[in-house]
Amino acid sequence: MSQRWVRFSHAGNAQFGTLEGDNIQVYTGDMFSNPVKTDTVVNVNDVKLLMPCQPTKVIAMWNNFHALAAKLNLADPAEPLYLIKAPNSYLNPGETIEKPPTDDKIVFEGELGIVIGKKAKNVSEADALDYVFGYTAANDVTVANILNRDESFAQWVRAKGFDTFCPFGPAIATDLDPTTLVVKTILNGDVRQDYPISDMRFSTQQLVSMISQELTLFPGDIILCGTSVGVGSMKPNSVVEVEIAGIGKLTNDFK
Repeated sequence: MSQRWVRFSHAGNAQFGTLEGDNIQVYTGDMFSNPVKTDTVVNVNDVKLLMPCQPTKVIAMWNNFHALAAKLNLADPAEPLYLIKAPNSYLNPGETIEKPPTDDKIVFEGELGIVIGKKAKNVSEADALDYVFGYTAANDVTVANILNRDESFAQWVRAKGFDTFCPFGPAIATDLDPTTLVVKTILNGDVRQDYPISDMRFSTQQLVSMISQELTLFPGDIILCGTSVGVGSMKPNSVVEVEIAGIGKLTNDFK
């Protein structure tokens, strides 16, 4: 049975548990290794939700959806193409994505995040799902104009690594089949992205296996699966939501 794990702040303390309706069943210990259920239940409206895990790194895919590749006339890559989102970019659900001091175009990219549950190095594709704890929603915010501003060097990390440019959450949902999931990105009430994860070039198993050959993955690390058609720009004083059924709705304003 799927569970939705959350982290939250209550009475000044960071805690975690499972979200069941409006209630959070509180656990202690380690979310990824034998969490211990307590007798405490709190109402979600009485706490502040935090990012549901604390990654050592967030790995973000490029060109991993057939539909967007077709639109941009991109060839299928032979291997996953990725960058790393800087830790300063991580942002809690409900908090504000801050506009950098630039008039460049800022874009939203709603994405599915694969959350690693145990140390993964040189994992086989057949075993890869054993290393997946669950799935979350994320917004891979980007200053589009920076990417190719310098012809000699594509600036992926800079364009996507500004403070607050990687909100994720609100929960990590376990025991989901990612191929059944659909990512919806909603800007100021209008659905701008609505695409199936089944259109991915590299599957969850392939991503975990292939990346683990190069980078050791640790519990709480996130692989963002990439985005598809419908990416667009955000204007200040907007609200952007990334919704994935079974996981929840990640909501952030942009100011």
